[in-house]
Amino acid sequence: MYENHGHRPVNLKGEQFLNKSDAIATLNRPGGRPAAEYAELKRLVKQQNITDRQPLFYSLTIVSILAIYVASFVAIILLDNLWLLLLDAAIMGFAFTHMGFLGHDAGHRQIFIKSKLNDITSLSVAFLMGTGRSWWVNQHNEHHTNPNDLDLDPHTAIPILAYSKEVASQKKGILRLIIRYQAIYFFPILVGEGLGMRLAAIQYMLKSKMKYPVLEPVLMGLHFVIYFAMLALFLEPIHAVLFFIVHQACFGFYMGSIFAPNHKGMPTITKESKLDFIRRQVLTSRNITPGILTDFWYGGLNYQIEHHLFPTIPRNKLKETRKVVKQFCRDHSIPYHETNVFKAQWEILSSLHEFSAPLRAKGA
Repeated sequence: MYENHGHRPVNLKGEQFLNKSDAIATLNRPGGRPAAEYAELKRLVKQQNITDRQPLFYSLTIVSILAIYVASFVAIILLDNLWLLLLDAAIMGFAFTHMGFLGHDAGHRQIFIKSKLNDITSLSVAFLMGTGRSWWVNQHNEHHTNPNDLDLDPHTAIPILAYSKEVASQKKGILRLIIRYQAIYFFPILVGEGLGMRLAAIQYMLKSKMKYPVLEPVLMGLHFVIYFAMLALFLEPIHAVLFFIVHQACFGFYMGSIFAPNHKGMPTITKESKLDFIRRQVLTSRNITPGILTDFWYGGLNYQIEHHLFPTIPRNKLKETRKVVKQFCRDHSIPYHETNVFKAQWEILSSLHEFSAPLRAKGA
């Protein structure tokens, strides 16, 4: 089933590509050759030599991000000015997020050909960030398999948010009051994204089977022992508390704001959906218009459509992949949605406001 709640006409560089009626007609069109279509798209992508590993790019990226990460910890020891310490906390939040991008890429096998090397990288990132590898890989794989599926995508299963009017109407008790104003508090709650990730990882470790059942909890625990020991040893108590708050808030907001535009405000589906792989991935994803700064700030995730179609392609090759995918979607009348950063935020908030409308109705 296709739910078109709050979905905007699809644009391609500002031009009208397919309107809403065309999009629905595309989804409901009988027949088709989905397997052959994807095989054709893969062939077109491979012809461009886009799928090759990028050792130089990732070597430079790892070294530069690791240098910023280490420097932000060294600054805790060297700085005694509160404002400089808080600036360092924000920089550390930036470093943690970009470290997360590396973990994301390793989890998708983008960095190395050998799985073991990608596992070592993702475990290292999990230690440096203080989170769990298995939790992230498993929930992220479920998301990639079922993007924006209200029944199966873990990214839509957030108690204090509703991604359709039906879900909002089913909320009970205090959640009905909270979700009524979800568009207002959506971005503010992102400051807690980092802490939420850690809590989810701990819950997963306690309840689920991990690939590395001993190593993962040890690495996560060791991270926080070192982190809090440095704050306690080198900062005054009030400075340590403020540093922790600013660091975690910047990390959470940056991470959350990067992932929010990928799918929120785009069409949602349910487990009964009969969409083929290409349309499931393209129709539920949103691209952010590329540029040097945008590509860097989003860690390549602004090419969300291409990433979902080809998750193992290195992030620095997604821009080239985009050209092939956009032309393919145009040729096959598949809606492809790309917009700028500000319009994406507006679409997210507008959709959240619309989804919660039943709870604001008189007598709700």
